[in-house]
Formats: sequence, structure tokens, C-alpha cells
Amino acid sequence: MKKPERIVIVGSGNVAEALCRAISAIGRGQLVQLFARNPERGQALAALAGCPWTDDPQALAEADLYLLAVSDRAIGELSRQLPFGDGIVAHTAGSVDIGQLSPTLRRGVFYPLQTFTAGRAVDFRAVPLFIEAESEGDYATLTALAEELSDSVYRADSLFRQKMHVGAVFVANFVNDLYAAGEQWMRACGMDFAALKPLIAETTRKILAGGSPLEAQTGPAVRRDWPTIEKHRQLLEDAPALKTIYDLLTEHIIEMNETHGKL
Repeated sequence: MKKPERIVIVGSGNVAEALCRAISAIGRGQLVQLFARNPERGQALAALAGCPWTDDPQALAEADLYLLAVSDRAIGELSRQLPFGDGIVAHTAGSVDIGQLSPTLRRGVFYPLQTFTAGRAVDFRAVPLFIEAESEGDYATLTALAEELSDSVYRADSLFRQKMHVGAVFVANFVNDLYAAGEQWMRACGMDFAALKPLIAETTRKILAGGSPLEAQTGPAVRRDWPTIEKHRQLLEDAPALKTIYDLLTEHIIEMNETHGKL
């Protein structure tokens, strides 16, 4: 498989930063330019990756691969505005169809399934990468780069990738929102959120050790401990949004465990 020898990253957000770190780490000068509208972030990421930066579309470098690490809303517009030439143009979004890219391009997708934070490095070899392209040759090129960066590379069309993204939202964004809700509840009660962190850590360890989340589920809903559930609901009377979430999740836990024969 022929690997792309010249790569340009378009964008300066968290995904762009993660790709800058990962691609520059494999060396050989593959990352030849960063294109970004934000001059402060653009220059900072270019310095991190050791490559030039530009915000001028007319100065966009010739490349074998352009990775669009921009917001979902900007993908289609940028794919039509920038002079990409003959290189592959691949976006990095989980929920955006490959058809959102301009039909005049060699279109692809290079989706890393991970949460990224500015200034925080991740082990990119452990990041699953989902690849899509409109030609077998371009798919092979994207896969060759993906396999240099990650130990987990998968072929995925747009519908499959969008379904994966739903799962990712449940286990990352929604779970993190519940952490935030727990943190705010603890603060409102004059308690330290740090007291919950060992519980978070042990629950996560059980899942990462290979167990099913369903089998790892504990708590009053699994036990059908109605007196405890009712006490919790009474404590949440002054927090109606949290009470609604509590009721919905309690019901869902019971239904999940009934369906799978645990109760």
C-alpha cells in the first residue's frame, strides 16, 4: 500500500492537534503544512508539529492527502472553497456523510474514535481509526497512513460510522455529563466530588478489564430497592431536571436487566 508522502492538516482544534502530534511523531516530513483560520492556534500547532502554517488559501501546499479536522458544519463549505488539487480530501468527523465533501474531489474519511483535549497527548496507537473512500486506491492510501498511526484500523461506510458515533456519545459525552451532574450535586450539598472518584475509577476498571457493562451494573435499580429509590426521588424534589434523569435511568436500568435476564 502506498502511503501519502505529503500531508496537510486543515484546522486548529483538538482533533487537528492530536493529528499533528501523531503524524509528526512518525517522522519523515510527511506533515508539510497546517492550514488554519485562527492564527494563534495555527502557529502554535505548526510549531508543535514542526511544519509551516498558513491561513492563505492561495498558499495551500500541494499534498497527497488533506485532512479536514474542522467542525462538522464547516466540512462541506471548506471542501468547496479551498484549492485542493489532485490530493485525497478526507474529513475526520464521526457523523458527517462522505457525500458532504465536494463531488469534484477524491473524497475520503479518516475518523479517530476518541475524545481529544487541547494540550493533552493521547496514545494514538490505541485510538481506533475508521476509514472510508470512494476508490480502492484511495482507501489503500488512507489505510496505509492509519496503520502507521494506530493498531486498530477499520473499514466503515458513512452509516456504520454514524451508528458508531451514537455509541460514542452514550459512553463518553452522556456519561461525562452525569459526572458533571454528580459534581454539581456534591457541591450543592457541601461535599467534595473527590469522594466519588474512587467509585468512578473502579467502575471504569471493571469495564476496561473486559466485563460487560450490563454485568457490572450495581445499585438500587438493579436490586429493585424501591425504598431507597423513593428516598432519592424525595431528595431530588428541588432539582426537577435531575429527578427526571434519575427516573428515566432507573427505569432504563430495570428494563435492560429484565430484557437480559438479570432480574
